[in-house]
Amino acid sequence: MLHTHHPLHSSSNPILLDTPKRQLFASVDLDETRALVSHVMKPHELGVLGNSQRLDARMYHAGLGDVTISRLRYGASVRIEPGQLEDFFLIQMPLAGCAQIDCGAQHVDSTPEIASVLSPQEDTRMHWAADCDQVLIRIARPLAERTLAAQLGHELEEPLVFQADFRWRESTAWRALISYLCECVTLEAGFEQHKLIVHQMEQLVTGTLLTTHRHNYSDAAPARVTTVLPRHVRRVQDYLRAHAHETIAADQLARIAGVSLRSLYAGFKDFTGTSPMQYLKDIRLDRAREELLAGHTSNVAGVALRWGFAHMGRFSVEYKARFGESPSQSLRRH
Repeated sequence: MLHTHHPLHSSSNPILLDTPKRQLFASVDLDETRALVSHVMKPHELGVLGNSQRLDARMYHAGLGDVTISRLRYGASVRIEPGQLEDFFLIQMPLAGCAQIDCGAQHVDSTPEIASVLSPQEDTRMHWAADCDQVLIRIARPLAERTLAAQLGHELEEPLVFQADFRWRESTAWRALISYLCECVTLEAGFEQHKLIVHQMEQLVTGTLLTTHRHNYSDAAPARVTTVLPRHVRRVQDYLRAHAHETIAADQLARIAGVSLRSLYAGFKDFTGTSPMQYLKDIRLDRAREELLAGHTSNVAGVALRWGFAHMGRFSVEYKARFGESPSQSLRRH
């Protein structure tokens, strides 16, 4: 039977996801808990270890397209056997407690210092301690493989497999990403309804994981290509100006340019002094300014969200840096 709890708090961690609007469930029933977690992840076996233990599970959840972020604890020592994840990667970061994970031939003793990164084709078995409380990032397999292929400049020759243990707190980029994600999903803005922002989140999470954590392609060199010519850069510039209102992925731009992602970024930097995605952000800032100056709206936040800016504070800072005035000042000028 469902019941409510006070949000999870920790003296050593900020509040992460545990707001009432993000609570997916709270339950003491094993079958109900397994069914609800399965709906977010995949069907799996779940068992409580020890006859005297009582399940006290709760889960918080937010979806961002092909990336989801959750917070889960069972309140009892449990055995979890999902088998192969098949169509997604899963990063599990304990905020408290510990877990033992076997993922293929790799074993991880997971603690608040050591996360586990599960790859789709590896058979997985887990044991979570009663006090284990984890933040989970789920990344769709096609998204991760497509992003990696763009970085390399060629299709993958074998499945992507991550090193199973991840000292995530030692990675400044990954810690900052998790903090940013948790801040965003606790906002009341409902930005997950805006496809541009969701797409940016997908790319940010996947790209950060691929560049900060080791996998079987970490030492692979990108495909050798000729230097990007200005016409390739102009082709991408034209595309960005025509499609700035749509979701645009870096790997998509590499295909348009006909080169690897790394070569595209290098050529773009040489020719324009910036990156393709920063160039796109500047276009979107320009479009947001056009709307504000046109006088057809009185809502700065709505304009920002429409052009893919989820964080109002950062939008204001970037807007003022580009135009020398705040968005609200532009709005008052019409």
